Amino acid sequence: MKFSIPLALLAVFFFASCAQEPPPPTTQRHAAPTYVSTQPQEYPPPQQPFNPNGPVQPMATPPPVVASSPPPAAAPPTKVTKVAKGDYPYGIPVPGKPHLVESPYSPGKYIDVEGFPPGTEVKDPYTDKIFLVP
Repeated sequence: MKFSIPLALLAVFFFASCAQEPPPPTTQRHAAPTYVSTQPQEYPPPQQPFNPNGPVQPMATPPPVVASSPPPAAAPPTKVTKVAKGDYPYGIPVPGKPHLVESPYSPGKYIDVEGFPPGTEVKDPYTDKIFLVP
């Protein structure tokens, strides 16, 4: 009798483990709504890059002109595109600094001319005058 209760429990557990498991619940997937918004867009679409071979589009009204502030103190020089070169002075090379020159118009202030070939006209960001890269 001692073994009959544990044997009976073991048999119940054995038969319970052989029973079929219920199938897993099915999940329903909902499709995203496909409707067109009737509200106007808050921002205009992003501007596409310029294509010189593309169709010509009419120009919109120009944006209003806003007074600009003076250029920052450490602004890089800008390349000037002129057809005829004038008699502009050359920048003064800084010893030990291969890409820095001292402007002939603003002594003591260095300008980075890296990427500009020698003889290129650049604009002094401090005085807005043109000089040549040595």
